[in-house]
Amino acid sequence: MSNKHKNPTISFRITDAERKQIEARILASGMMKKDYFVRSCIYNRICVVGKKETIYPLLQTVNALYLQLLKMQKEFTANDVTLDALPSLESIKELQTEYTNMLTAIIDLLDGAKYLWEGDQHE
Repeated sequence: MSNKHKNPTISFRITDAERKQIEARILASGMMKKDYFVRSCIYNRICVVGKKETIYPLLQTVNALYLQLLKMQKEFTANDVTLDALPSLESIKELQTEYTNMLTAIIDLLDGAKYLWEGDQHE
C-alpha cells in the first residue's frame, strides 16, 4: 500500500468530557466529523492568551516576510533583470497561496490579540 496520495493527518489528545462536547457540536452541525474539524480550524476566531511577549515570534515572522518582499521587489525592479531571472508563473502562484495563507493567519492572530494593546483606551 502506497501512502503517496494520502493527505497528512492531524491528531491530538482530548479528555472524555472534551470529546463528548465536540461530538455534540458535530452532531448539532449536521456535518461530517472531518468537515467540522477542518472548518472549525480554518474559520473560527483565534483567541490569543498571554502577554505581548507571546506575540514576538509572530512579529519575527512578519519581519522575515517584509525582508523577503523587499528582496523580491529589488529583484523585480533591477535594471539588468532578464526573463530567465524571473520566477515562473507557477512559482508565483505557489508563493501567492503561501503568503495569502500566512497573512490570513497573522491577521487572525493579531485580531485575537488586539486586547493586549487596545486595553482600556478611551478616545
